[in-house]
Amino acid sequence: MPTPEPEPAPVSAPAATSEPAPDPAATPTPEPSPEARPAATPTADPTPEPEPGPAPEPALEQEPAPAPAPAAASSSQTTPEAKAAPEAEQASAVGRPAGGALAVTPEPVTAESVADEPVTAAPRAGRRSRLARLTGVTYLRTRHPRVARVLSWSVTALAAVLVLGALLLPNTLPGVEPRSFTRIPAEAVLGAGVVLGLPRRPRVVAAVLYGLGLTALTAVNLLDMGFNEYLGRGFNAALDWDLLPDAQAYVEDTLGSGVATAAAVGAVVLVLLLAVVMVLATIRLSELLVRHRPRAARGALIAGTIWITCSALGLTLFGGPIASERAAGALRVHAQRTVESLRDEAAFAQEAKADSFGNTPPDQLLPDLRGKDMIFTFIESYGRSAIEDPIMAPGVDRTLDTSTKALAKAGFAARSGWLTSATYGGSSWLGHSTTMSGLWIDNQRRYRTVSAGDHLTLTKAFQKSGAWDTVGVMPGVQKGWPEEKWYGLDKLYDAYDLGYKGPKFSWSTMPDQYALEAFQRQVHGRKRDKPLMSFVILTSSHQPWAPIPKTVGWDELGDGSVFDAIQKAGNKASDIITDTTRSREEYGKAVQYSVTSLTQWLERYGTDDTVLVFLGDHQPIARVSGERASRDVPVSIVAKDPKVLDKVAGWNWTEGLKPDRDAPVWKMSSFRDRFLKAFGSTPRPSG
Repeated sequence: MPTPEPEPAPVSAPAATSEPAPDPAATPTPEPSPEARPAATPTADPTPEPEPGPAPEPALEQEPAPAPAPAAASSSQTTPEAKAAPEAEQASAVGRPAGGALAVTPEPVTAESVADEPVTAAPRAGRRSRLARLTGVTYLRTRHPRVARVLSWSVTALAAVLVLGALLLPNTLPGVEPRSFTRIPAEAVLGAGVVLGLPRRPRVVAAVLYGLGLTALTAVNLLDMGFNEYLGRGFNAALDWDLLPDAQAYVEDTLGSGVATAAAVGAVVLVLLLAVVMVLATIRLSELLVRHRPRAARGALIAGTIWITCSALGLTLFGGPIASERAAGALRVHAQRTVESLRDEAAFAQEAKADSFGNTPPDQLLPDLRGKDMIFTFIESYGRSAIEDPIMAPGVDRTLDTSTKALAKAGFAARSGWLTSATYGGSSWLGHSTTMSGLWIDNQRRYRTVSAGDHLTLTKAFQKSGAWDTVGVMPGVQKGWPEEKWYGLDKLYDAYDLGYKGPKFSWSTMPDQYALEAFQRQVHGRKRDKPLMSFVILTSSHQPWAPIPKTVGWDELGDGSVFDAIQKAGNKASDIITDTTRSREEYGKAVQYSVTSLTQWLERYGTDDTVLVFLGDHQPIARVSGERASRDVPVSIVAKDPKVLDKVAGWNWTEGLKPDRDAPVWKMSSFRDRFLKAFGSTPRPSG
């Protein structure tokens, strides 16, 4: 081949070989073998045929320089080999021998030929190839194929476990056990049948929607677990979103703002991550089913047949049905619950307008209590389990017996019974409002509806009569509380009005003993023209029951700083909240503290005209009160004046502060009307 010189010079034709080249038209060209392919770059120099064997790797440092086009064009003589070279190159590009028709016999494929061929894959395959290179999948498959196969099988198995687990996940913590996952979910069989019958794009869309549906199902099941654990009921999508900020506030007060923020952010990230992983899992499984369509179709048919057979015959395994429709059933229950809640809102609004004492004249309200110092007090989480559970009962019962004797020594007598609360484990305001309104208020929407209206509460009846001043003492309230008007309170004393300078005790802003002493100092102990009706909410027995205050001398309370050392020496909330046994023990101690604080206050500051009604707002959370525990709470009425207790003799309540097991049980919503009637109020219905 001529080499270009610094100065342009004519290029002479290459010398002819000793043997003349055969005419390509006259001599048939043999089919090229892989070893004797025409050179890709045309050259005028004849190249000797390479020896058989593996093709040498091309030298990277030497590349053939292309012949100058003008010089080639000016050449007056061209050998047959030079003429044949471009023809061979063109023939090579279209896959046929030079100068002949398309080859019929396919050319053998070798690694070298495949590597040299241009890539003509579809754009989708190209994108997959680039993704595989970026993620290292190609490297893993070529260098470690066995590891790649094991990894692929493992990911597929995890995807299947994730999907089946979501379909079979129970909605209660006790239900999460291995036997719950030994079922055949109908939703999986139906899902397989759907993806097998869809073309690719609709199949991907269906897989994505299926994955998002499983994410929503899992989130709802986890919310159900939390609500069943704390409130003794499932999550209500129509009503309970308003409770989530309250839950975050509780975590903040109990474990700190950092933990609360981390928990909120973690929950959001967890849901988003779950959605991504679940969608990827459903897409992967759908593609797997399509790649093995015949076998997948037979498997789906067999699984469907087994499911129908087990369902029809009612076959069980480990105490549960083999044929499961857990996911569909859960979604159906939540949909029905949501619809019923929306219907209930309109019905309850009409119910709240009807009031048996709505038109009762002021002078006919509570005439038999005129002149009495009336106090309604709720003790947080004071439930039936505190009196009857074998772990908590010994200490609480001992406190109730001791307090009954101490009150009797001070001249007080008591009667006690049971009320069935409208709430469980939390949402104390539902218990308060149910007791005072005479309406069954078991959800937030009902609470908002009734508190925005003018339905007569028991506390407001005292205000309406004009015979009492009315106050509320609520150390747990730390922000504006517009409900004070609905409750008929002339003045509200919240956490910032009681002068407390000591430490918080987890959620509780101050110990009950201090709150009662501040109530006495700022409100109850002052002279006034009218008797007082007080609505007091105590908080020291609020979960997580760590740390718990200890009773100190009443004259030592001061501004509450005396509790600094007690708070520091107490248990940490994080140590108690995760331990069921210790939670139950500490809950019992907290109830003992609250009851002792209240009864000692009554001994110390009660008068001949004092009438105290105290009760629990709800049972403690499920893991403390026990599985399948009732919603009952104790209620007691205490007075020195025997005429007061004579008015309730027909209630058949137990003497003392501890109600008998067989003492009467009323719905909490019935207390208002019974109390009003017992003390001489005349019903005058409204609405």
